Parts: sequence; structure tokens; C-alpha cells
Amino acid sequence: MSQHRRRPSTRRDARRRAVVVAAAFAGTVALAAGIGVWASSGGGSGTGAARQPSGSPRTASSAGRSGATTPTPAPTRSYPLSQAPRTIPAVRSHTAARGPGWRPRPGGRVVVSNAALIDEGRLTAGELGLTYAGQKAADDDVRPGDLRLDLGGGGDPESYTMTVRGGSVRISGPGDAGVFYGTRTLKQEVHGGGTAPEGVVRDQPAKPQRGFMLDIARKPFTADWIEARIRELGDLKYNQLGLHFSDDQGFRIESDTHPEIVSRDHLTKAQIKEIVALAAARHIQVVPEIDSPGHLGAVLAAHPELQLRNAQGVPTRGAIDISRSASARLVDDLLNEYADLFPGSYWNLGGDEYQALTVANPQTSYPQLAAAARQAYGASGTVADLTTGWLDARADTVRAHERTMRAWNDGFLRGTSAQPAEDLQVGYWTGKENGARQPVEYLRAGRKVLNYNDEYLYYVLGEPNTFVYPTGQRIYEQWSPRVLRGTTAVAARYEPQVLGGSFAVWCDLADSQTQDQVAAGIRMPLRATIQKLWDPGTPAMSWTDFRNLANRLG
Repeated sequence: MSQHRRRPSTRRDARRRAVVVAAAFAGTVALAAGIGVWASSGGGSGTGAARQPSGSPRTASSAGRSGATTPTPAPTRSYPLSQAPRTIPAVRSHTAARGPGWRPRPGGRVVVSNAALIDEGRLTAGELGLTYAGQKAADDDVRPGDLRLDLGGGGDPESYTMTVRGGSVRISGPGDAGVFYGTRTLKQEVHGGGTAPEGVVRDQPAKPQRGFMLDIARKPFTADWIEARIRELGDLKYNQLGLHFSDDQGFRIESDTHPEIVSRDHLTKAQIKEIVALAAARHIQVVPEIDSPGHLGAVLAAHPELQLRNAQGVPTRGAIDISRSASARLVDDLLNEYADLFPGSYWNLGGDEYQALTVANPQTSYPQLAAAARQAYGASGTVADLTTGWLDARADTVRAHERTMRAWNDGFLRGTSAQPAEDLQVGYWTGKENGARQPVEYLRAGRKVLNYNDEYLYYVLGEPNTFVYPTGQRIYEQWSPRVLRGTTAVAARYEPQVLGGSFAVWCDLADSQTQDQVAAGIRMPLRATIQKLWDPGTPAMSWTDFRNLANRLG
């Protein structure tokens, strides 16, 4: 911004200069027409009043000795075209304009057009130091300094338009999620540079599912820590938080149906309700996971009679005996119980790493499973068939609660007569399992896939089994949602089937980091991941600039 000021004339010069100013006035006004359009295009001082072009004087009454008024020049401004906002993730489109932009100021208000935006309005008002003025139906009830939130229009419900013009801001979108994301953009603009630039932002995500998954089963995290991450995720426009709360090391949420399985260090249902409510206020769905038929060690510690044992009677770690009807009843009790606690649209069934399938001959090693498979699927039935049938039965339980379900890719087994339910989405995380299948096999079959690529998106505490802590730079410069396995992307024609992805924290060696160290370690990877989920193309900003921007935004 540049500013041009003229000193008022002295009394001694007033009479002499008045003639000159008056003579020049008409020519100056005519010249101003060639400088730019102001009040109608968003330029000017941001007061909402009619604006004079740069270079044209305003008249001010000043009494001379004779009492006559003398025209004197007043300060004026001219503005260059605005620059696009610098936010994380970057906005998809910005139409530049001339003007001072917008920043919160005393007396500024937040008004909403629809009661559905009350929460967004109150939150943003508190964050920006504005007054929440409630619901105002009329567009003309907007004052200079105001922020208006509107619902309307069509298209992606997560899209929004933000217009900065005439000293006020309007954020509109077809859904409340999109309007919320617009307020996140505005908040970053203000916190990063103090001013939202003049012009129009049109923005929407490339991918509908943008997640962060947290393993609280192996390592308990406090409710406060989780809530802090929710606030961070909301400001970054994530919309899912996965909670893996049952595994061999712990079962971390209070249970009414089976209190005997709950670990000493756990979250109460009241705490979970607060977490879910805070997430919902940030347009984040909490996606629960009770992994089965493997990874059930904490549950089986209280029910050793349901532990899978091989032909020699040796227990198999974390594996439940899926030949027993009591096993299904136990897990279904838990799925039904937690459906009310987690009212979102999505559910993770797990399904990975069932140890009965890792031996050379499951039918020989686990004769009870082989017998149950033949009974269910005929003489050629296998343990893999029985395992697939288990996953489908658990899907039936969750489907009754009207959830969209996913399972880990190694829970989809090859060569089985039983087939995984058609509506199961694939959480693709690895290619290291026995008989691993390339992502394209799932895509060719018409499956929808979420990207959990362990090459880039797995933050595994202690770095066991060749894992290394992922870096934001590597994600930012190399990964995209189509890079589902390793470092190679699937063909562009499969783009619509890749629904998004999730950065994941797994706590294999739980004491390797404190929860504060985890928060610091994932900070830049989370920002790089959301940039690529929001816009998978090559970023315009270098990694160094992106990192510096992240540090400035906080």
C-alpha cells in the first residue's frame, strides 16, 4: 500500500492558491477517471463511503479572515492489485482487486444469514475479536468492518466463496462446512499478515475424505491433547479423526456392556462425547475402529476362553477364535454399544493381520477353523473363507447403524469363495503382507480406496520394522493421493475412486515419545498432507516458503 499526503496551505498562501486549486479542480477530476474505478470495485479506504480516486482533492471548510471557505487538499490513497492469500492449504482460486483489504477492527460484527451458521459465527467472532450480532436476513444490513456468513448456491458442500470488498467480508457456500472452511481461510489471513486481501476467493477440496488417525490403544493420550489436535485439524480443513482404541496393549474407552475389558488408563464416555462434540463443531467426524478378528489382545485378556489356539493348544497373540459363536457375540456387543457414542457416517472394521493366516497351512494349524469353514462354505471351504465371512458379518452389524465402512487392505483376501461386502471401502496402508496385492487390483474391481500409504503417512513410534518418521518435505514434494503404495502413483483414470487419505500415528513402541513430542513431530507432516489432499497438484510454493508460512501462521 502506498499513501500520498499533501500539506494544507498556510493562511498566507491560501488566497493565492485558492484560485489555482479551483482552476485545476475540473481537470484533476477528469484525470481521475483514468486512474481506476473505486467504490464499485472494492477499492478505497474501507469506510464504506464513496471514495475519491487518487489525486483528486476534497474541499474542507476553513474560515479565513473574511469568513470565506477555502478548498484544501485531503489525504488520498491508491492501491495495487491484491495478492492471493497465503494459507495452508493454499486457496484454489483468487481474483485480485484494488483496495485496502479487511482486518478486524473495533465495532466490527459477525452476522449470519441462517441459523445453521450460528456456531460458525460465534466461533469466528471470538477468534477475531469481533462482536457476534446474530442472524440478519437482509444483505443490506452489513456495515463497514462486518463479516457476513451466508448459505446458498449449489456445488460441493465443502466449497465456499469469500469476497473482500468495500470494507467488509462475505463468506458464502452451499453447506455450513464450506462456510466454516472460509472462516478458517480468513482466520489464517488475519493471523498471518493482519489483513485479508481485497478480491474474491473461490475454494474447495480435491478430496472428500481428509483424515488423521490416532492409535490410543497402545499409548493413551489425554482428552486435552486430543482436543488440541481437533482444533489444529479444524483450522487446517481436515474432516476426519480416526480413533484406534482397541488392540493387544489396551482397550481405552469405557464400556457398559463389557467393563471387564477396559484398561485402567482410559477415556470415559463423557470425555468421548465432549471430543465428538468439539470435532462436530469443527466439521470433523470421529471414525472409530475396533479391529477384529486380530488385534484383540486386551479384550481376550478378560476372555481367555475365546483366544485362538493352534493344534498344539498354543495361544495365538491377539487373535480371537472365529469358529465360536461367543466370539461374534462379544465383538457385536461392542460394535452396537459404541455406535451411539460415535454418530458419524464412517466406521473402520479393521480386518488386518489375523495371525491364523500367516502360517504355512492354516487348515492344518487350526483344525477348528478349518472345520467351521467347511461347515459354512462346503468341502472346499478354507480359513480364509471363514475370515472373510467374519468381516462380512461384522459389516452387517455396523451397516444396521447406517455407517459407511472401511477395512484395511490386508483384510481383503485372495482366492476365497466368500467375497468381502461390496460396500466396504479399502484403507490401503501396505504392500508387505503375505500375498500382497497392488492397489490397482482393488481399483479394477471397482472398490473405493483411502490412502494410508505407510511409505509416507505412517508415524510409528520408535521406528520399528524399517519404519522411519515421515517428514513434511517428503510428503509435500513427492506424495499425492494417487501414490497409494510405495512411491508410484496409480493411473489418473482411478482418481475418482481414491476418496482421500489419512496421516496416521501408530504407537508400537509407546514410550519412545511423549505426547508433546508426537504433536511436534507430526506438525509439518499434517500440513503437507492437507495441502495435497486439498490440491494434489504440484504446489506453487517451495518447501522452504511453505515451512516459513507454517511458522508464521502458528
